[in-house]
Amino acid sequence: MKVIDSIVAQAAGIAAIRRDIHAHPELSFEEQRTADLVAAKLTSWGIPVHRGLGGTGVVGVIRQGQSPRAIGLRADMDALPLQEGNTFAHASHHDGKMHACGHDGHTAMLLAAAQHLAQQRNFDGTVYLIFQPAEEGGAGANEMIKDGLFEKFPMQAVFGMHNWPGMKAGTFALSPGPVMASSNEFKITIQGKGGHAAMPHNAVDPVLVACQMVQAFQTIISRNIKPIDAGVISVTMIHAGHASNVIADSCELQGTVRTFTLEVLDQIEARMREVAQHTCAAFGARCDFEFERNYPPTINAEPEVAFARSIMADIVGEANVLKQEPTMGAEDFAYMLLAKPGAYAFIGNGDGVHREMGHGGGPCTLHNPSYDFNDELIPLGASYWVKLAEAWLAPGR
Repeated sequence: MKVIDSIVAQAAGIAAIRRDIHAHPELSFEEQRTADLVAAKLTSWGIPVHRGLGGTGVVGVIRQGQSPRAIGLRADMDALPLQEGNTFAHASHHDGKMHACGHDGHTAMLLAAAQHLAQQRNFDGTVYLIFQPAEEGGAGANEMIKDGLFEKFPMQAVFGMHNWPGMKAGTFALSPGPVMASSNEFKITIQGKGGHAAMPHNAVDPVLVACQMVQAFQTIISRNIKPIDAGVISVTMIHAGHASNVIADSCELQGTVRTFTLEVLDQIEARMREVAQHTCAAFGARCDFEFERNYPPTINAEPEVAFARSIMADIVGEANVLKQEPTMGAEDFAYMLLAKPGAYAFIGNGDGVHREMGHGGGPCTLHNPSYDFNDELIPLGASYWVKLAEAWLAPGR
């Protein structure tokens, strides 16, 4: 494994920063302390800092030479509204808030790369270090874009990376095309007619309508979508009634839809609306259908994937650069890839054996109270960022 020696030498200090961030988690658009820490570190290394994009976003700028070429490297900073189950020394100090997705580690890896790039400056062009707020449902990437990220910091491509539990430490995964799904939410209110449970013929039972609707939704996936296309409809909440002997007036369904393409999403939304409206009509009920599109699918560009894979292979060997299995999870880096070509990679976080005594009883998986980032990844992830930037901005390229 060809990690950069100077990054290895500084890794303990960066790991301490990572653990400090882990101990002080901040939710979406609240990352003030984290942003202050990031900005202070960048400034101490002589890196000009720009703040305020997306609310709490931080952009560091490292320029060297005369080339107009530029590359963007992105890390997310926010935590989750989750109670941590770990009790080790760097566990969360704030009830109900936890770095359970590794954004503390993502920030640390990019800081380690920033420190090396600022010291060595072995490139010709500009590296933009993008520390983004509010990935967890807040679409912080889109907020930074709306605040002028790519106009103020023009770059030819942008790259992101996420740790991946269960994937062997020392490996990467990267593939072209869709790698994470779109994330969308729906809420359907069925308005029936309440009545006595012993006299259902005098009522219009919205629960019965809801049961028919939930089952019919699954036929959209099995009978309307091409079998080779991926889609998921999950009804995750059904709310109705307050007493066992009363037929409710209304019933509310909520859930999510995930797809890898906007075309399939269009088809699913249209069919869900039709199924909901006509099912209600068939039973004499009324329907209020709401569908909110959140994150688009994350789609990697083939040229940037090929470029990044070559860097990874040079560091860990071709056998350790895996095919990226698409996941139905969502990621707001998708917004950046809609605006600029680039690639979103996974870096193996291992199987959880890195966790110290005092970790929770659950597995080391994302969004789990027992999760912790693997600090052994810091030199590897930072080396990838550095070598990617240096190769992208190689003199004469």
